Amino acid sequence: MHLNRVLQKLREGKPVVIGAVWTVPHWKIVEMLGIAGYDGVWIEMEHSDTTWEQLSQMILAARATGMEAIVRIPRGSYNNVIRPLEAGATGLLLPHCTGGEDAREFVQMARFAPLGWRGIGGSVDTRYGILPLQEYCDWANREILLGVMIERKEAVQNIEAIARTEGLDLLLVGPADLSQSLGIRGEYTHPLMREAIEQVAQACSRHGKYWAVAGNVPPYAEQMAMGARFFNIVDEMSVLMEGFQRAKEQFEEERRLS
Repeated sequence: MHLNRVLQKLREGKPVVIGAVWTVPHWKIVEMLGIAGYDGVWIEMEHSDTTWEQLSQMILAARATGMEAIVRIPRGSYNNVIRPLEAGATGLLLPHCTGGEDAREFVQMARFAPLGWRGIGGSVDTRYGILPLQEYCDWANREILLGVMIERKEAVQNIEAIARTEGLDLLLVGPADLSQSLGIRGEYTHPLMREAIEQVAQACSRHGKYWAVAGNVPPYAEQMAMGARFFNIVDEMSVLMEGFQRAKEQFEEERRLS
C-alpha cells in the first residue's frame, strides 16, 4: 500500500496539481494526465453522465500512472460514497456541504471505525481481499483524502463546524455555486466572494485542514499566499474546446489572408 501522493505533498506544504475529467469520461485522458505529471485526477460525477464502469476504468488508469483518483461523487446514497472507494479511488469530494452534521455524516460513511461506520467489503481497493484487514482499514483511514465542497452561503456561515470535523482533510470552495448563493453569480472578485474565501482559509488554519478554490479564483499566487496548496488547474473539456476553436480560427485567418 502506498502513501497518498496528494496527501503526502499537502502534509509537506507542497503544491498539488490536479487535472479534471469532466465530460469525456475515458481512461486514455486520465492516462495522458498521468504521463503529463499531474499528482491526481478529479473525476467528475456530480455534473456528468459518467457510468460506474467508466469510473472504474479511469481509476485503474490513474493507479497505473501513479496518480491519485479523486472523485466528486453525486449526493445521495451511502453507495455513492463507498463504490468509488471499492473501485480504488483514493479521494472523495462531497458537493454542497452545508454544515457540521453534513460533514460528519460524510466522514462516517467514508471512514472505517473508529472514525466512521463504512462497511467492510473487498474489491480493487483491498487487492481483491488479499490485504490484511486491519492493515487495510488503518491505511484507508489515514491515506484516503476526504474533502467537502463549500458552495453555499450556509456553508460559510457554518464554516467553523465543518472545519473542525474529525476525519475530514480538505475544504474546497466552489466559486460558481458560492457566488450564485451569495447573489453575485460569476463575480469571482467581488468583495463578498473574497470575504467568504478568507473565512474558509482562516477556519481551516485554526482547525488544521487543507483548503482550496476550485479553479483560478483568485489567482494561484494569491491562493498560495493565503495557504492553499491544492490546485485543479485544467479539465479536458476546456482543453478540447479551446483547441478545436483555435484550429478553426487559424484556418479562417489563413483563408482570409490568401
